[in-house]
Amino acid sequence: MTKNVFVTIVGRPNAGKSSLINALVGEKVAAVSSKPQTTRTKITGVLTKGDIQYVFIDTPGMHKSRDKLSDHMLKAIDNSVSSIDVALLVVDATKKPSEAERTLISSLKAAKAPVILLINKIDLFENKEELIPIISEYSDLYDFESVIPISAMNKDGIDIILSSIDGHTTEGPHYFPDDKFTDQPERVIVAEIIREKLLEMLSDEVPHGIAVDIEQLGEHDNKYGEGIMDVSAVIYCERESHKGIVIGKGGAMLKQVGKLAREDLERFFMIKTNLRLWVKVKEGWRNREGLIKNFGLSND
Repeated sequence: MTKNVFVTIVGRPNAGKSSLINALVGEKVAAVSSKPQTTRTKITGVLTKGDIQYVFIDTPGMHKSRDKLSDHMLKAIDNSVSSIDVALLVVDATKKPSEAERTLISSLKAAKAPVILLINKIDLFENKEELIPIISEYSDLYDFESVIPISAMNKDGIDIILSSIDGHTTEGPHYFPDDKFTDQPERVIVAEIIREKLLEMLSDEVPHGIAVDIEQLGEHDNKYGEGIMDVSAVIYCERESHKGIVIGKGGAMLKQVGKLAREDLERFFMIKTNLRLWVKVKEGWRNREGLIKNFGLSND
């Protein structure tokens, strides 16, 4: 008898949600960065273990709306909370509850969702007793089903999380093939890998004004019969000054981003990759609905 369970992962920016979904699934399905709001859309990760299929929905971090892109990100959170079997609230063990988290907890209360609290980044604490006050503060805000200290980066606590989720499975079909680990099209995965490298390499003011559009994605065989993946991508900036930063002196920054992205693409798809990158300016794209949809960032 097969079972399934739909799990949404919520929390404030930079709490470690994307690292967690990658650790749970065992594959890289979400961009990870030390910068907040790395995730822009709902990303689904899938794990099938025996009869149970876990469907994890990673959401953007909870924040105040600033533009149309932010509106789409917040809509993704609302949609994910409204129709799931269990929620994982990921919090940063080094920070006290924020106003955004209190608002998010209110939404979870309204949805009457069973919630498991994950206290992330415990690897930063030598004395684990220091976690007691933060656990107590969050427990005063909501009657969590369970509280699990974890380190998503070190994959510490993953088995405990899965065991806690098992109580919310329901009998039913596996909605994805058992060997599938994400619902994201290849183009989205490729764009996310490139954007992750941009997030890693660029200064704070640039990354959130950047989008990656995959113009070409295909394969060909070289003269030795080896498969080559061909990728042509355009990096869109909001300002002309940002374009210069992305390209770098003598093209050094763009070359390094391309090198790191190509290495990740080859590991992920297990095929040699020919990656070509261009940089263009689209002023104010985060407030232009057509461009948001073109870049695959709309949840409509």
